[in-house]
Amino acid sequence: MLQIGGIVVLFGCVFGGYLMTGGSLDVVIEAAPHELLTIFGAAVAAMLIAGSMYNLKKTMGSLGQVISGPKWKGSDYTDLLCLLFLLTKTMKSKGMISLEAHIEKPEESSIFKRYPKIMKDHFALDFICDTLRMMTMSLEDPHQVETAMEKQLEKHHHEALAGANALQAMADGLPALGIVAAVLGVIKTMGAISEPPEVLGEMIGSALVGTFLGVFLAYGMVGPMGTRLKAVIDEDGLFYHVIRDILVAHLHGNAAQVSVEIGRGSVPSEVQPSFAELEAAIQAIPPE
Repeated sequence: MLQIGGIVVLFGCVFGGYLMTGGSLDVVIEAAPHELLTIFGAAVAAMLIAGSMYNLKKTMGSLGQVISGPKWKGSDYTDLLCLLFLLTKTMKSKGMISLEAHIEKPEESSIFKRYPKIMKDHFALDFICDTLRMMTMSLEDPHQVETAMEKQLEKHHHEALAGANALQAMADGLPALGIVAAVLGVIKTMGAISEPPEVLGEMIGSALVGTFLGVFLAYGMVGPMGTRLKAVIDEDGLFYHVIRDILVAHLHGNAAQVSVEIGRGSVPSEVQPSFAELEAAIQAIPPE
């Protein structure tokens, strides 16, 4: 909702200020459709030329995150900490072999089924299960496991940022494309140089609308949307860092409660449960 409010304030301040100085929106409204077609059409074409179908799908699929915000809420982090507590506790008390049934078929696992939202995230589920699977194969060096997990995190984060990078690239190009639209308008005006001054003035005004729209859209809308999307993806990425920190802490020989507390420290402050809240959530876990 904050983003929608920002857009309202943006249009209100820019166009409201213009009207307060005695400006008329008639020229802008009349020129906007074909100028936008030129500018946005060229921007989308440039995205298609520079990108791929995968990146295009990523961009379109992630636009909703600009408004909806981070996927993972405070309760999801608490659920993740509880899930990893159960897994690390099981490893400590029953050994690595006891986890095989859970990680080979997590959809049937009595532990994973308690946290359906985490199960629906394919990367989170695979990230946990694949790492635990490596541990059951006697890869128990904390540094090797951490390096392997870090590479997976970097790959996933790089792919997740495709949409934000595409929006930022579009924002970078929009001012120049606005100039292209304005130059085309000037060319049209020069072809009608014999027209009276009032006609030429209107044509030049229409041409300058292209420059205005290119800069306005770049720095007022598309650029901030790209920045917002990157911030959302960065914050959501911390969810997976918690998984890494807890499993690595477990390999260092810490008790399940200590490993989870180490992971709690990686939770974003805005949604981080307190020590007492986490302890209460763990104690509230029903026995199997």
